[in-house]
Amino acid sequence: MTDKELLEIARKARDRAYAPYSNYLVGCAVLADGVVYEGANVENVSFGAVICAERAAVSAAAYNGVRNIDTVALVTQSSPPVAPCGLCRQTIQEFATNPEKLRILIGNLEGEVIETTLAELLPRGFRKADLEDAT
Repeated sequence: MTDKELLEIARKARDRAYAPYSNYLVGCAVLADGVVYEGANVENVSFGAVICAERAAVSAAAYNGVRNIDTVALVTQSSPPVAPCGLCRQTIQEFATNPEKLRILIGNLEGEVIETTLAELLPRGFRKADLEDAT
């Protein structure tokens, strides 16, 4: 799967977002072992209950048995494209065997794309090994 194809899946997922309060639609596609899992943001009048597109896609992947993600692609309407929030970064971290190799493609409707890694977005992210070190 090419980066362009993965971003197109994320763009189409964005069209299914539910964002009646912010009108800020986000779509995400997660690639793991050649399979794509999609998600879109789902808002709620109780703002703390909002589900980000990235967490929706990662949850779909986890539900299907994925334990290591290769690439995350998301599409927003902002220019430049906006990176995942902190909660989403930490959620992605849970499924990153190697944060330096987990690619994140951040795109928008105008075709701008920023490529980065989880390690760049979340340096020194909290990992399971950190809990094991505490015991």
